[in-house]
Amino acid sequence: MSAWPKSSCCSHDEAHQPERESPAAASCCAAPTYTPSSVAPLAVQAGQELTRLRIEQMDCPVEEQLIRKKLEGDAQVIALQFHLMQRQLDVLHTAGYGSQVVSAIQRLGMDPVLIQAGDQPKTLKPSHGKKTLVMVISAVFLALLAELGAWLVWPSWMVIVLSVIAIALTGGTVYKKGLIALTNRNLNINALMSIAVTGAVLLGEWPEAAMVMSLFALAEYIEARSLDRARRAVDGLLALAPDEVEVFDEQGHWHLQPAQTVTAGSLVKVKPGARIGLDGVVQAGSSTVNQAPITGESLPVLKQSGDRLYAGSINGMGELQYRTQGTYDESLLARIAISVQQAQQSKAPVQRFVDRFSQVYTPIVTFGALALALLGPWLFGGTWLDWVYKALVLLVIACPCALVISTPVAVVSALATAAKAGLLVKGGLHLERARRLDYLAVDKTGTITAGMPVLQDQWVAPAYPLETVEQMAYALASRSDHPASQALARSLEGAVSALPVKDFQAVAGAGVMATQNGVSWQLGRLSWLSHAPLSADLISWQKTWQQAGASFVYLAKAQQVVAAFAIADQIKSGVQAVMADLSRLGVKVEVLSGDNSAAVQHVANQAGIPLAQGDLLPEDKLRIITERTQTEGFSAMVGDGINDAPALAKADLSFAMGALGSDMAIETADIAIMNDDLANIPYTIRLSQRLHRVLVQNISAAIGIKLVFLALAIAGVATMWMAVFADVGASLLVVLNSLRLLKSTPSA
Repeated sequence: MSAWPKSSCCSHDEAHQPERESPAAASCCAAPTYTPSSVAPLAVQAGQELTRLRIEQMDCPVEEQLIRKKLEGDAQVIALQFHLMQRQLDVLHTAGYGSQVVSAIQRLGMDPVLIQAGDQPKTLKPSHGKKTLVMVISAVFLALLAELGAWLVWPSWMVIVLSVIAIALTGGTVYKKGLIALTNRNLNINALMSIAVTGAVLLGEWPEAAMVMSLFALAEYIEARSLDRARRAVDGLLALAPDEVEVFDEQGHWHLQPAQTVTAGSLVKVKPGARIGLDGVVQAGSSTVNQAPITGESLPVLKQSGDRLYAGSINGMGELQYRTQGTYDESLLARIAISVQQAQQSKAPVQRFVDRFSQVYTPIVTFGALALALLGPWLFGGTWLDWVYKALVLLVIACPCALVISTPVAVVSALATAAKAGLLVKGGLHLERARRLDYLAVDKTGTITAGMPVLQDQWVAPAYPLETVEQMAYALASRSDHPASQALARSLEGAVSALPVKDFQAVAGAGVMATQNGVSWQLGRLSWLSHAPLSADLISWQKTWQQAGASFVYLAKAQQVVAAFAIADQIKSGVQAVMADLSRLGVKVEVLSGDNSAAVQHVANQAGIPLAQGDLLPEDKLRIITERTQTEGFSAMVGDGINDAPALAKADLSFAMGALGSDMAIETADIAIMNDDLANIPYTIRLSQRLHRVLVQNISAAIGIKLVFLALAIAGVATMWMAVFADVGASLLVVLNSLRLLKSTPSA
């Protein structure tokens, strides 16, 4: 490897960043650690290069710790970023130093492969295959035979041979990794296990040594396969999109092309029943599309010309042609997958505690084991060999595998589950804290309401037929570009047919006009249409809908008002149930909106929200969130617009409505609700509560088992293989308990 390409990475400021913390080195094979979207990528300055490597052997923090210790002391290495889920390492170093970085990692017994710019994502191989399983099972069987032979007083040479074969079948990798760790002054699980097995052999405890090594290998295999399942849950997100899509080329032909190579603006065709490969906008065709894999929506959505498509969603029975928006890596699906992959570095408070505790725990227990071996006979009596054996048992217990692994697997599983439900969570920190929510501020338009004004009611002068009025209103509104007129046209479309009109004109800031059978008709603002006094019943009707926050479009014939239409947004389906659910969870909800106070209060009443404030500027929302954070406890904000971004940044936790929300709101928020369903907020709280319970269960089990066997070891009751069984059994227990979150469906 002689050429080391420079990668152009640029850091970016985020309006709302979690506390940054370097991932703590762990002493066992725990779940992956990632860099979230809120943590800036490594920025390349002048005279620097970024080398990106894929390391198949780097699938747990044991390897991460070795690499960190090897590279962080090198003056030429500026920064490291580990992505253990992808088994990828980014190294920022001085220009021309890439080959030395690779050599250093190779000396640790690993095989780094350079990732070139534009390389296709690689499907990672499982940590262990069937061949490994056969060897492990064989070793366990031989170790049991050796143990049985010792009890039945078989010839010693037979017991030793069985033990040696069992150790040889599974111990080669452990000893190799252990020697590398000891050479680099690192007491990880491989080093501790190598010392323990060697000590047992020197003491003549051959069956014990074989049982320790084979049980450790079996537990490592089961644990690795379990962690592969967590990895597959995240990798499966990107697998939702097809590898190839059908693209229209410059020669006028359709051809298959890898989705990764399709440029923005390309015309792509998706056949009935096929998955959509890239984000885009429908150009031709009509079909229902199942967006559940991306947004979590339960029902298929009708897609027609101008509608948005998402990569990974499933087309229905109609063929669609769409124009791509962005590249493969810029699709919503890719953003969700990458966010979940990278979110783990934003560590939950419980995980930070565990990482700090494990760094202290292992050296203390290891030092205690050494002291026990040296001082035990003098202080407590007994033979030196007995105390050395007890010390070896303590060494096995010294590895904090179960403790370190107790948190990240649970967090990753919960993040993957949230993604399947249509929640883009930017870190385990945010998901774990959601259970503490006391106060929630919600925006009105696009959050509580649909963000799509529709016709709510209409008033028609008694002398005019309703059908004629609606036909004329539709004829004029369908030709207007004013939002209120467009809302009126959408509401009338399909219900009436437009009357033929002539001499159509649009008057800026006023409305539109045309003639029909020689009579002039106008649609628009009241002040433009007529200055004649309004009838009493029209004034009363208008006042009622003004209090509901409606906008008005007036229809006039020859300057006389003949009809009025109330246009207003409507609350989303199920909002009342969501608010009742949040109330049961102990969350106080308040509407904060820039709309007029009457409209805001009307919507709040409909939604069942007792607190509401309108006529707010962005700085007003920011001020209120600041106050509520101080008085109400843990606060959150949910919004969808640019004007919500300051308040979203200030809140302890922030949600953005992802499907209709602005990019600014989505980038600022901690959690994006991709299907714009407010029901995902109580879902998030319950998932957070479930995650917290699993974390507490895992930590309690890991620490409890360790304490019990520490006491048994000191008392001389625990054997070495029992200690291994307890240690790896606890690790497996917390992994399996964590994986339950992959099927978690928190309910009311």
